[in-house]
Amino acid sequence: MEQLQNIIIGLGYAGVGGAIFAESGLFFGAFLPGDSLLFTVGLLASQGDFNIAILWSIVVVMAVLGDNVGYMFGKMVGPKIFTKEDSLLFRKSHVIKADAFYQKHGKKAIVLARFVPIIRTFAPIIAGVARMEYHTFFLFNVIGGVTWGTLLLSAGYSVGHYIPGADKYLEWIIIAIIVLSILPIAIEYYHRRKD
Repeated sequence: MEQLQNIIIGLGYAGVGGAIFAESGLFFGAFLPGDSLLFTVGLLASQGDFNIAILWSIVVVMAVLGDNVGYMFGKMVGPKIFTKEDSLLFRKSHVIKADAFYQKHGKKAIVLARFVPIIRTFAPIIAGVARMEYHTFFLFNVIGGVTWGTLLLSAGYSVGHYIPGADKYLEWIIIAIIVLSILPIAIEYYHRRKD
């Protein structure tokens, strides 16, 4: 696990910001580990490897910018996105799931999607396709980016600060975060199969 920590520290603020931007607004970023990355860098900040204020600013700005790129892309391509065939970087099923999530939750989807991997990448695109008013999208985008970044960075920072040696269990913590992140998708899948 020390190797992972060294890689993250080596990539620095630019690497963290780039990963958050890509996960928030680019198709190929859908599989980046945003939740576990934020928790991990929060924990590393508690150990002095990052400045938490700088980290928070970068995360929020890049999350909001990434979502804006996704929104603009969705607005540009419109409903044609639903006819696009699967490719190495694109899965039609992800767009359909994000659309269902958006239809169910409306404007709140922009905030809620931040906490659901894969959906997080496609929700702003669907908002653009649906022609959500930009100022409404932007407001919910900022609320979502601030909430998501604050909660996950704070959780990692708090664990690192208050639990001595927590970094030694980082691998297990990351696995738990991934499981918790995927849980809403698994529950939804279970309910759909049951119906």
